[in-house]
This record gives sequence, structure tokens and C-alpha cells, in this order.
Amino acid sequence: MKVRIFDTTLRDGEQTPGVALSPDQKLSIAKKLDALGVDAIEAGFPIVSEGERIGIKMITEANLKAEICGLARTDKKDIDAAIDCGLKYIHTFIATSDIHLEHKLHLTRDQVLEKAIEAVEYGKSRGLQVEFSAEDATRSDRDFLKKVFGEVAKAGADRIDIPDTVGYSTPQYIAEITKDAIEASKLPISVHCHNDFGLAVANAISGIQAGASCAHVTINGIGERAGNASLEEFVMALQCLQFENKWETGINTKLIYETSRYISNLVGVPVQPNKAIVGENAFGHESGIHTHGILSNPLTYEPISPELVGRHRWFQVGKHAGAHGMNAMLKEYGIVPDENQTKQILAKVKAIGDQGKQVTDVELLSIASEILGERGIKRIVQLTGFSVSTGIGTMPYAFVKLNIDGKEVHATDYGVGPVDASLNAIQKLTGEIAEVRVKDYSLASISGGSNALCEVTIKVEDPYGNMATAKSIGEDIVTTSVQAMIDGINRIMLKKMLKEKKVDN
Repeated sequence: MKVRIFDTTLRDGEQTPGVALSPDQKLSIAKKLDALGVDAIEAGFPIVSEGERIGIKMITEANLKAEICGLARTDKKDIDAAIDCGLKYIHTFIATSDIHLEHKLHLTRDQVLEKAIEAVEYGKSRGLQVEFSAEDATRSDRDFLKKVFGEVAKAGADRIDIPDTVGYSTPQYIAEITKDAIEASKLPISVHCHNDFGLAVANAISGIQAGASCAHVTINGIGERAGNASLEEFVMALQCLQFENKWETGINTKLIYETSRYISNLVGVPVQPNKAIVGENAFGHESGIHTHGILSNPLTYEPISPELVGRHRWFQVGKHAGAHGMNAMLKEYGIVPDENQTKQILAKVKAIGDQGKQVTDVELLSIASEILGERGIKRIVQLTGFSVSTGIGTMPYAFVKLNIDGKEVHATDYGVGPVDASLNAIQKLTGEIAEVRVKDYSLASISGGSNALCEVTIKVEDPYGNMATAKSIGEDIVTTSVQAMIDGINRIMLKKMLKEKKVDN
């Protein structure tokens, strides 16, 4: 059975506090969503601004495969604004709960019902596909909700949407009102679930189990307050979990992670590391028990193959590490220690972990170098000093001093900001030994206040296809970025050097 995916990243997702998208950004996201395979894209809320209307019009003119929808209140001016953007499909809504009627709308139930019917009839008279939403449905009187759904169906609505506007429902209750909506309207039903109690995906799945044919979702679950049902969790749950029915979507799951990262970077909302499916740790393993199992059979500690969603599993060494996982990491670099050497390396790794520190690939290789006596395995590039200068009316520049394979070198370079200037200077110095370019850069604050800790993640690449990702945490953005860049260059150099050693041997 096919489940329709209605993506509202560009409308409800953009209502995330602190997020605002330009028309060009909205179009770029819409293209990503279309390539992902969503059935419908809610492009925005046309009445809110001129920029919103421009962005929606750009999307409607982009000849995408997905249906393009716009939000409208039950007012003719909202519907007209949607039509002016070239939309042929609207999602019109009005609240039906008594708390909204009394404190927000100041309308009676009869007045709300009249406005709902008028909006649907007007939309249909203008040749639109109309999806009707009863805002705050899950806190509405159940009999009144059924009445509204029945009447808007008679008025010509094409679809009914059940919004759990404040994430107040349980899976059991949303199943019950989904059945009510089907009985009252005889129309296709959508569910639109918010995550205030962490139940958005569970509620959306329950609605589908009860007979709904569509779910409103967002990439990474972004949205107001605690967000919406996340597309990646909902789609993968339908595809992989053990349900009585077999559901399918049109989503190209191998593009899920790429789309998640793209939108996270563009809207500036980091994905929490432990988030299901797309979080950095979703397919990461440190515990010795887990890595041993994964190396024997990935299904022991992974419910799905990471490649299914465009990911790769990775191992981290630390205080919980075991010999199997650590040796698997070393083997990637062509290093195979014997049993005694393994014990020595692992003891040093655990000692670092007990100090509350992370052990990077480069540090692991340095420890292995010390134990195995491999002089070639070392940190080739070391930062010995740097300074930056920036201000109003002057172009930011950076002075960087490095020790490259025992030789002291230094350089100055400019950039659009102090971080850019610092990275440019590093690349100038390391250009002869490693033509490394920054492929991806992300910055996240991991604590509050003016002295907040920041986390910088840099992905670097050389002309030979070697790629490495390095992460650094610190109080100063520039220093932390420089440290991550140096770590990334060292990882690339180690990979390149060890590949060459393997060929020579």
C-alpha cells in the first residue's frame, strides 16, 4: 500500500524559531525534496510576505515532479494570494478546538463551520485542489470535529488533514479520530503530527495504521517548538519495521542523509548526534561488545544497513573500546598489531578515555606508531603558532606557523573572515605536500552564553579522492577551526602515506 509523503519543511519547518529562508534557498530545498521523491511539497504561506510569494512562485515554475501546495487560512485573500503564486493546490485551515475558538478566534462553532465551508467552496470554484485542516483537531470536541469533516467533504474538499497541533495526542487517540474522519468524510486522510511529547512519528504511524493515506512531515523533524514528525524516521519505520500491512513510499532512501545534511546546513539547525537515522552517532560504535558483534554480523547492533539511507558505519576508540573494533580501525590504515601490541595500544587508548578525552584516528595511529616502532606513522603537520587580525574597514588576515615533517614554515593570507583567512594560510603552507581543499565546514554551539563552547567539523579532500573528517571543540571559533583543519590534513596525509606503503610492500 502506497503512503503519500507531504513534506512541509518549507512551511512548518521554516517556522522553526530563528529560521528564515530567501526565495533562492526555498527553491534549492524544493529541488532537493523533489529529488528525494516526496509526493507533495508545501512551499510556504503566500499571504505572509512578498519574499514568500516570490519563493513559492519560483517553485511552482520549476517544473518539479511533486505536487506544490500553499497554506491558506479560511479567508478569500489568502486563497487569492495562493492563486497569484501559480498554485493549484491549497491547504486551508481553521481551528476547531474550544480553547482556540474562545481565546484566539473569538468565534462560535457555527461560525467556524461556516468559514470552513466557504473557504472550501471558494477554493473549488477557483479550480483548486483543496486539503482542509482542522487546526488543533486532537483537542477538539470529537462530535464537532466529525461534523466539520462531514460538511467540508460535502462542500467539495479533496482531502482532510488531522493536525495534532501541540503534540497532545497519543497513538491510540489519533487512530480513533482518523477512523472518525474516514467515516464522516469518505475522503483521503492526512495526519500532521507535532513532537511536543516525542510522539510525532509514533502518532503518524498510528494514523496510517488506522486508515490515513498521507503524513505531513519535515526533514530532520524541524518545526515550531519541538518540531514535526521527521520524514526520515517515519519513512524508514514504515519500510523496515514489522507491521501487519506492507507500506511503500516513493522516497529514494539513499538520498536521506545527503538531504538531511544539506537542509541542516542551509537552515542553520544542527542535527542532534543521537538522532535516529541521520544523527552522526546513529551508525557509530565504540563499546567493545558492540563492535565485536558488528564485525561478526552488523545486524547484531544495527537494525538497518547504513547504506540504505546513504550512510556508512564507523568505529570510535575510547574507554569503552575493545580489541576487535580498534584493530578494525587500524586495519583500514594497513596496520596489523600482534596480540601483545594490541593490548599495549588498547591500554593507552583507555587511559586517554579515562581522562575524559576523545581519541582521534591520528592519535590512535600515533599510539600504534609508538608501540610498533613505525617511524612513518606520525602527525606530519603540527600547529606551532598563529594570530589573526580583523575589524571594520580592514580585510581579515591570519599569520600561521606550522611544523611540517620537522621543518618550521609560516605564511600570511587573507579571507572574508578570520576563519577563512586562517584556513587559506594553512592551505598555502601545506599545498606542496597535500593539495587539500575544504569540502564541508559546519559550526555548532554546544553550550550557552558568551563563552559558549563551539564544535567545528571540517571535511577535507585531496585530488586523489582521499577524504577525511575532523572535529574539534573549544571556546574560540578561529582556534577550534584551525585545529580541526590541521587534524583533517594529518588524517589525509596518513591515509595517503599508508596507501603508498601498502603498494610498495
